[in-house]
Amino acid sequence: MPDIRQAKILILATDGFEESELTVPQARLAEAGASVAVSAPQSRESKGTIRGWDKTDWGKEVAVDIDLERVDPADYDALVLPGGQINPDKLRLEPKALEVIRSFFTSGKVVAAICHAPWLLIEAGAAKGRDMTSFASIRTDVINAGGRWHDREVVTDQGVITSRNPGDLDAFCAKIVEEIQEGGHGTRQLAA
Repeated sequence: MPDIRQAKILILATDGFEESELTVPQARLAEAGASVAVSAPQSRESKGTIRGWDKTDWGKEVAVDIDLERVDPADYDALVLPGGQINPDKLRLEPKALEVIRSFFTSGKVVAAICHAPWLLIEAGAAKGRDMTSFASIRTDVINAGGRWHDREVVTDQGVITSRNPGDLDAFCAKIVEEIQEGGHGTRQLAA
């Protein structure tokens, strides 16, 4: 996939995502020419939107393009996982979310996680032996899962992109575009 304008990117989130960590990549990747879809688990209360968290309180709602249960990772070239505390903590309890993350990871596709979203990489078994960063408060979680934690705005390891917080969004988005344009990263193994 050498051209970002042909890329199909999936953003996986649920209520409580850090607002800027979804909306900024969504806008920047679309501006670069990619097709971007937001996916979330369906619930009885679902109105076809998920609600962000904006620093200290609930933020804007974002439209959901595809129900998580209908996602086929083969239809997409890259996966973006926004952070916030609530969002990844809820998603790591969703078997289908972990299945989707594992599929992107093992197929060698770009996987980008920011802030607390590396919790999802840990839960999916994708952190062991990998250079990563995250929000500072989950540094020990990354290390305990076998990841090599670095305090840098963006860390990339074989197409797996991680960043620390909303202040890193410029570097995070630029690295997503760069990694997609570089193409495949081969198969990757999950932790046993």
